[in-house]
Amino acid sequence: QVQLVESGGGLVQPGESLRLSCEASLSIFSMSGMGWYRQAPGRQRELVASISSGGHNTNYADSVKGRFTISRDNAKNTVYLQMNSLKPEDTAVYYCNKIGTLLRWGQGTQVTVSS
Repeated sequence: QVQLVESGGGLVQPGESLRLSCEASLSIFSMSGMGWYRQAPGRQRELVASISSGGHNTNYADSVKGRFTISRDNAKNTVYLQMNSLKPEDTAVYYCNKIGTLLRWGQGTQVTVSS
């Protein structure tokens, strides 16, 4: 059974940075486009960043463009999200998942940006 395990969240002040990690027990990880999604209280889950299977192509939601960077290490079955210049509106539970056919969601990692 495929597992997605997110980590790296926490409580930070506006303007600070966090790096999220997601390890996937997915045999075809290196062949899968991956994304970071987030869900804020009372809002729908949204895709904030995606990366192609080989890591050469990335896309970002307008709200995070220029501040977040997605990357991956296929040797470690891990995808990362570097988040800089964090804002209170980035507060959410962050999840990783495939692009396209979704896997069962992991537990996510809470990111709280507050002064």
